[in-house]
Amino acid sequence: MATEDTRVPVTILTGFLGAGKTTLLNRILTEEHGLRIAVIENEFGEIGIDHELVINTDEELFEMNNGCICCTVRGDLIRILGNLMKRRDKFDHILIETTGLADPGPVVQTFFADEEMQDKLKVNAVVTLVDAKHILLHIDDSEEAKEQIAFADVIILNKSDLVTPAELDSLERRIRGMNALAKIHRTTNAQLPIANVLDVGGFNLDRAMELDPHFLEEEDDEHDHSHCDHEHGHCEHDHDHSDCDHEHGDCKHEEHHHHHHHHHDETVTSVALEHVGDCDGEKLNAWLSELLRTKGQDIFRTKGIVAVRNNPKRIVFQGVHMIMNAADGGPWGERQRKSVLVFIGRHLDRAELTKAFQACTL
Repeated sequence: MATEDTRVPVTILTGFLGAGKTTLLNRILTEEHGLRIAVIENEFGEIGIDHELVINTDEELFEMNNGCICCTVRGDLIRILGNLMKRRDKFDHILIETTGLADPGPVVQTFFADEEMQDKLKVNAVVTLVDAKHILLHIDDSEEAKEQIAFADVIILNKSDLVTPAELDSLERRIRGMNALAKIHRTTNAQLPIANVLDVGGFNLDRAMELDPHFLEEEDDEHDHSHCDHEHGHCEHDHDHSDCDHEHGDCKHEEHHHHHHHHHDETVTSVALEHVGDCDGEKLNAWLSELLRTKGQDIFRTKGIVAVRNNPKRIVFQGVHMIMNAADGGPWGERQRKSVLVFIGRHLDRAELTKAFQACTL
């Protein structure tokens, strides 16, 4: 689209307790990256301590106490963002660090639900830090840990030096089963190029397809490309989660993967659907509206690019729980007209979603 997007990018930094968020934040606040960043921090309790852990810099810290950003302080988030925008000339980027016990969903929803926020701000990415050493102690029992992974556009597998390569591969496959779209980086001490955090540019399905043209083929039992490490140009197919009976949490895993958990509670998964050709726009809209109205609490993210009959332009949409936004994705041009939908959430019924989607195709 010809008009330049002047909205301020917002990065939401989340991750379970001890995953390394403060370490990464300190790097972002001290490295020479040429960006002026306004940081909004939040934590539990009346008195904040995180600002004591953050190295003194010229950046402004907006700290919110009395609860976490995604519940009691949510109204304050909109107020603080509004106040920040009065000083728009002072910064280039906003970083929101959530408490380690936060569900990032309501934070993301703020930018979808509030029209004034939408006009001025855009979500660059939800970045989730994962403690590679300890996450398996929490992932089956903590809804927050699962939701932080499910909402992520970027996942940083931190403390990778504290586990074996085989354990890292196994963990990455597990995460891929929960969120097929996130970009995964393996780090030690949260060391990675800052651009991988601050210059993500929102979710881009085209980019995901370029990275892995086969990522939608997760239903293929023989060759599950969701396990591919594309940066290093190799795939590991020795452990395919298509063997898992997710409803009953019973995985038939190879023996060397058994030492952490015999039974994974894989309630959070991702389902990707693709149709070459056009969709009936009215049917698709009616189905998605009903789906999000009835099951939106369990659907964390919805993303897609749709070809609608008699429309020369691509329709790009993103949803958070029950809120969905559609945008003009520009003309199809020479590209093949096709529709791709991705759902990330809890208790997703792949067969039911596939059948309903097919009913909307032409």
